Amino acid sequence: MANRYSGFGLFRHALRYHENWQRAWRNPTPKTHYDVIIIGGGGHGLATAYYLASQHGITNIAVLEKGYLGGGNTGRNTTIVRSNYLWDESGQLYEHAMKLWEGLSEELNYNVMFSQRGVLNLGHTLQDMRNIERRVQSNRLNGIDSHVVTPDEIKKIVPIINIDNLRYPIMGSSWQPRAGVARHDAVAWGYARAADALGVDLLQETAVTGMRIEGGTIRGVETNRGFIGADRVGCVVAGNSGVLAGMAGLRLPLESHPLQAFVSEPLKPVLDTVVMSNHVHGYVNQSDKGDLVIGAGIDGYNGYGQRGSMPVIEHTAAAICEMFPMFRRVRMNRQWGGIVDTCPDACPIISKTPVDGLYFNCGWGTGGFKATPGSGHVFASTIANDSPHPLAAPFALDRFYSGALIDEHGAAGVAH
Repeated sequence: MANRYSGFGLFRHALRYHENWQRAWRNPTPKTHYDVIIIGGGGHGLATAYYLASQHGITNIAVLEKGYLGGGNTGRNTTIVRSNYLWDESGQLYEHAMKLWEGLSEELNYNVMFSQRGVLNLGHTLQDMRNIERRVQSNRLNGIDSHVVTPDEIKKIVPIINIDNLRYPIMGSSWQPRAGVARHDAVAWGYARAADALGVDLLQETAVTGMRIEGGTIRGVETNRGFIGADRVGCVVAGNSGVLAGMAGLRLPLESHPLQAFVSEPLKPVLDTVVMSNHVHGYVNQSDKGDLVIGAGIDGYNGYGQRGSMPVIEHTAAAICEMFPMFRRVRMNRQWGGIVDTCPDACPIISKTPVDGLYFNCGWGTGGFKATPGSGHVFASTIANDSPHPLAAPFALDRFYSGALIDEHGAAGVAH
């Protein structure tokens, strides 16, 4: 059982030169059989395991991660959290996640550094502003905090922004005050520690190489450490979802793309909110260390390469510099790519599959990190009850042949 972190505990360990801290989680040997196996040790997978144990009393669980916990997209994103999506189904799911974010540090006894500094989604054209007005009204009807703000109001929120630049004049913005950022590594570590304390086995460097399916029912998975049996298997592996589905003889409506991000050298505090612009496919916030954390749009090609795409980075950097002229002489420190899996309607798949006992949670595209608590919560309910959580029901696989698509390309702030 993990010790609770506290101010008193920090003081006590300081007296001992911080040499006797308890391990955050165990490094167990795999059992031969589990009630549930979760494939994927990122934020969504760890959250699913935690909620299965804490909300549904299922503790004989293994989380299988081919690398290290949080080493995939969870550790390779720009950490933005918001819930101002267009359609009812998406808005309600992300708002459910937002409410969980607001109490997450206390629940996990781990500071996930959730900072509700607000998010601006800029509009640069009349069509942008029509879309923003539509999305804000949709948000307000769903009880989600969202406002339309004028250029002068934007300038008060972000004094360093250039609202009059010639290429990308700023005509207005949506503003969600409760939105913000969180520390991605802390989210993974917090869920891992909490799940481990409830008895969940976290198996790192355990790659799934195949699935054993008999009579249309999942029996377990083949791994580089041997066969591990299970009654139910949940797959939460982001960009590699298509690969896992292929092991089960399934083909999912997904494409995997690299998504670029980069950070600058540390600066003194100059930007205390998140500024996003779908029009130029760029967004920026400043981390607690002072780095400018900048994100871009997905690369136009399919692939699994976690590397940079210079044209995308150049375009995004140029747009950010036009909106923030003072950033022109700031040096870029490092860049990276994550692998996002995107569905045709830009919405996730949270669903049972034709294989009994096999479930998939994927297709989050660029919106995965912000959904982490909500995704894990509803996916855990779906697995535990073998029936979709009400918030997850619209995101089932059958929507792709029933025609009930959600078309949330507004996920990046643009309504359709």
